[in-house]
Amino acid sequence: MTEPGSSGEQQAQARFGTAARAAAFYEHQMLASLNQPMQQFIARMEMVYIATSDAKGNCDCSFRAGLPGFVQVLDEKTLAYPEYRGNGVLASVGNLLENPHIGMIFLDYYQTTVGLHVNGRAHVLDQEEAAALPNRSHAMTESAHSMGGRQPKAWIVISVEEAYIHCSKHVPLLQRLDKQIAWGTDDERLKGGNFFKVKP
Repeated sequence: MTEPGSSGEQQAQARFGTAARAAAFYEHQMLASLNQPMQQFIARMEMVYIATSDAKGNCDCSFRAGLPGFVQVLDEKTLAYPEYRGNGVLASVGNLLENPHIGMIFLDYYQTTVGLHVNGRAHVLDQEEAAALPNRSHAMTESAHSMGGRQPKAWIVISVEEAYIHCSKHVPLLQRLDKQIAWGTDDERLKGGNFFKVKP
């Protein structure tokens, strides 16, 4: 019988003596699809961190944000989120075109301090391809769908392979403060400008 987890996970568990704890976690906490509480959790999230890598394994971690539910649950095995222009580099999209594996973590800083990991395979779709999906959402087919005048350049559609909890014990409970979000702005001051003093 095939053991759960990657060979690397199994090596690490054997090395550090955590195989029994890991087996319990795989059995009791990990799913291959999104159950109803997971779907409801994602539907109220306003941010997600995504991890991708290119074909050579060079990694990138990025941040995505939007109005609650901007990451859309199409069904128990499928998520989708809009990809906007950003800085024009398209590092995450470029990685996904070479290597479809994606890791996502949703962290609830404001209520439960619980997180949700979702791992799977991503497909980069343009607006027409997204509109042709059989389980598409209304937002994916609405040509005028935008946020602050922004139009999605693409939709990232994820086939879910793993979903599991990130425990709350080290996630801080934060207080939300008012901030005027300038969606899609090109104003350097609002974007942070040369905060890290990169350009002379």
